[in-house]
Amino acid sequence: MTVQYPSTSAVQPHALITPPSGGPRPRLTFLGTGYLGATHAICMAELGYEVLGVDVDESKIGKLADGQVPFHEPGLDELLRRNLSTGRLHFTTDYKEAAEFGDVHFICVGTPQRPDGMAADLSYVEAAVTALAPHLHRKALVVGKSTVPVGTADWVAQLVARNAPPGSEVEVAWSPEFLREGFAVEDVIRPDRLVFGVKSEWARSMLYATYKGVFELAAAEDREVPVVVTDFATAELVKVAANAFLATKISFINAMAEVCEAAGADVTLLAKAIGYDARIGKAFLRAGVGFGGGCLPKDIRAFQARAQELGVGEALRFLHEVDLINQRRRARVLHLAAELLGRPFGPAGPDLAGTRIAVLGATFKPNSDDVRDSPALAVTKALHKTGATVTVYDPQGTDNARRELPTVTYVSSLNEAVRDADLVCVLTEWEEFRHADPEKLGELVSARRVIDGRNCLDPAVWSAAGWEYRGMGRPAVGRQTAPHTSSPETA
Repeated sequence: MTVQYPSTSAVQPHALITPPSGGPRPRLTFLGTGYLGATHAICMAELGYEVLGVDVDESKIGKLADGQVPFHEPGLDELLRRNLSTGRLHFTTDYKEAAEFGDVHFICVGTPQRPDGMAADLSYVEAAVTALAPHLHRKALVVGKSTVPVGTADWVAQLVARNAPPGSEVEVAWSPEFLREGFAVEDVIRPDRLVFGVKSEWARSMLYATYKGVFELAAAEDREVPVVVTDFATAELVKVAANAFLATKISFINAMAEVCEAAGADVTLLAKAIGYDARIGKAFLRAGVGFGGGCLPKDIRAFQARAQELGVGEALRFLHEVDLINQRRRARVLHLAAELLGRPFGPAGPDLAGTRIAVLGATFKPNSDDVRDSPALAVTKALHKTGATVTVYDPQGTDNARRELPTVTYVSSLNEAVRDADLVCVLTEWEEFRHADPEKLGELVSARRVIDGRNCLDPAVWSAAGWEYRGMGRPAVGRQTAPHTSSPETA
């Protein structure tokens, strides 16, 4: 394994490699134009590459070709339209066209959790590879970006060998993605590291040429982009290991929130204190309703499943508890709701019939429209099952949330959501909610009660405005009774 810090001079030898298409830079295809593939395709075109996005979904391809990003990601719409107009970026449903066009083909399809267990479903990976490989009549590099179980890269190489035409000399590499929803454009153009899992010098040189634009931008900004060159297995494990670590850190502080609730302590101050320890750090130490999205939950489950297959399941047994802690924090909101509304909590949960609850947030995080495994949406569903009338407002995720949970009411503004509410639940930390005026909102609700499911509000400010405040892992704060405390830090 090697770690390198390419400068402008260091990039030049790798950039001199001639791509099989004969152009000055490799031509890139991205197989799958969901969040991962479309974001990379658009951003690599912005860096000056000729790019082709490929998908079997004609509707999605049609939208992208018309300049419409089919999901919310800040800044991506403008980049899409700009690079369509330059002619560097195109989209197609034709794998033969992709094979003839590209030098480097990135696998960016989904790897969801299998319906019959915790393992990852690799059928989309197999479909993309077997659709592309028969048309690869010249040398090319197939690069995995999707998050997959360790061992997948070797399997993909076997699929390519079986399906590609004889003598085509197609190679496989693995370069995992590290996108953060809401910051994905920056993560592609200015990554904090790149990982190249390769088996040949040619594959390594092609990847350096592929990312030459990234290195040149870093050099112009006087930055360095570390490159870890490694084997297939390590490259595959990097992403799932990173996600497992982040999930563990989030669940750790949520476990501490459970202890704080029992002991009468404040988890936000606890997190602040331990976050000053350089060995621990402040990031991902904000207690709340837990993590969600399309990556962490399914990735830690697939990691456990793969470890079991490898005979080392005991090594990742702790991830089962990480998952359980994450699920428990969602249920905690129901307990707080029953407490604030003065309803008993029975074996089947509380009966909140006759109450009106405003839910602020449906996405799993702000600056996204992604509701996959969203804690906010899971809590909303649970509140609806108690018999309460639930009204939801989210700045970007309403359409996706309505498809997942059509049985609650969705509105288009914060004020409309809280009007006549007996309880307000903040479940996604959108800036609009964090900076809302509790005095003005108090004039709209029927009762000033709030559950801060993300610990993103200032309890002193809200209680001074007459609200009963309940946070996650924080002492109860009544109306007009809270001493001033520091606002919780964001992770």
